[in-house]
Amino acid sequence: MNRAPSEIQSTRIGPLSRLPVFFALEHKRAVVVGGGEPAAWKAELLSAAGSRVEVFAPAPGEAMIALADAPPRGPIVIHQRLWAADDLTDAAIAVADCADDQEAARFTTAARQAGVPVNVIDRPAFCDFSFGAIVNRSPLVIGISTDGAAPVFGQAIRAKIEALIPKGFSRWAEAAQAWRPRVQKLALPFRSRRSFWEQFTARAVAAPDRTPTEADLDALLTPAATHDAGSVVLVGAGPGNPELLTLRAVRALQSADVILFDDLVATDILDFARREAKKMLVGKTGHAASCRQDDINALMISLAKAGRRVVRLKGGDPMIFGRADEEIATCRAAGIAVEVVPGITTAQGAASRLLVSLTRRGQARRVQYITGHGRDGKLPADIDWNSLADPAVTTVIYMPAKTLPELVATACNAGLDPATPAVAVERATRTDERVTAATIAELPARLAAEPPSGPVVVMIGRVFADYVETAAKEPVSGRDDRELRTSRRP
Repeated sequence: MNRAPSEIQSTRIGPLSRLPVFFALEHKRAVVVGGGEPAAWKAELLSAAGSRVEVFAPAPGEAMIALADAPPRGPIVIHQRLWAADDLTDAAIAVADCADDQEAARFTTAARQAGVPVNVIDRPAFCDFSFGAIVNRSPLVIGISTDGAAPVFGQAIRAKIEALIPKGFSRWAEAAQAWRPRVQKLALPFRSRRSFWEQFTARAVAAPDRTPTEADLDALLTPAATHDAGSVVLVGAGPGNPELLTLRAVRALQSADVILFDDLVATDILDFARREAKKMLVGKTGHAASCRQDDINALMISLAKAGRRVVRLKGGDPMIFGRADEEIATCRAAGIAVEVVPGITTAQGAASRLLVSLTRRGQARRVQYITGHGRDGKLPADIDWNSLADPAVTTVIYMPAKTLPELVATACNAGLDPATPAVAVERATRTDERVTAATIAELPARLAAEPPSGPVVVMIGRVFADYVETAAKEPVSGRDDRELRTSRRP
């Protein structure tokens, strides 16, 4: 059964409690009312953004006075008096530390009448905007907001991001700011401009603490001036949980012009792609309507020849039953640059959720991956049945849904112990993961009673003995948001 590739629309952004915006305040007038430490902190932020800060406070505190004597950037002037409505005229932004709601309401009304965005410290009902936690690598600035629900949580997130973002990124961001007009004057094609900034980013990530130089700009411009060819990247999406994507996979998705993905790829993975990327379902799923591999290859090559950066997104790892060799050969024959970004295999993901080592010492000498689905959709004829019967091997069967009964019967006839522990994991690592644990002889009937509705992998071996034994004692388990289905031994 064949079907044609189909484009899907990018998902719309979800609801926002706040719209994150960044005010350009350099050389603009900001009004701060209050002389205590909360007002001083807001005045410091406004000065750091380049504002000309005017503070109205009859009795400014020591922190405010010290800040005015040594502002971080824009000047801070203190007026030792109460504020008046006229003080808000021509202000770009207004902040107040008010003693009560009555004063807050009066200040907010005056600011809005003057057309000035207003913030009243710790009184969200009177605010047009809020201050979040800040990660400062200016001109790279990251703001974090919890909409006032949990400021401490926001600060903890800021600490995490602080640890991840090198301080040297500020120098690279400054270089980007300085170089952008020069790159724009070259009038490079879109693909070349994007290539320039991708390579710029790669250099910044590789050497964040080094100061970028003119030599970096020259090196980046040389390939960018001539690079307008498309490319193909085969990306492993992992077993389904988006958090198991590699950083390299995320970067590939964010730089893609077109993403060709299979039915087995969890849709949440596509959220990591840039919104402008075209996303096309080229459904490849066993025993159902699928796009022909030749059609996928032709589409992939035509897009790359048109200068597109194509990501071929596959579930699990592209090099494990992902037909990667065929697609790589097609790209090479067409002269298209191709690379592979590996992903966590379904077997690895499933084992991690079960907390079972596939190579447990004393129980498994090796692990083998086999497919239960041949080119003709039937059980492959060239399976090494003796290897399946080896009690010291862990066997992982991909695409077993339709052929498992025949596979198990043949393997048992070849010497596989029918009492060998086995598990079937459906939609491994996802929130709706389902696990069936039984002996290998019982497993096909258990799956037939409740047929899988998603991708499934079957794993066989004595490393699963403890898991199957425990499962037999606990017919239903809600652990790790999974539904665990078990088979009791007679």
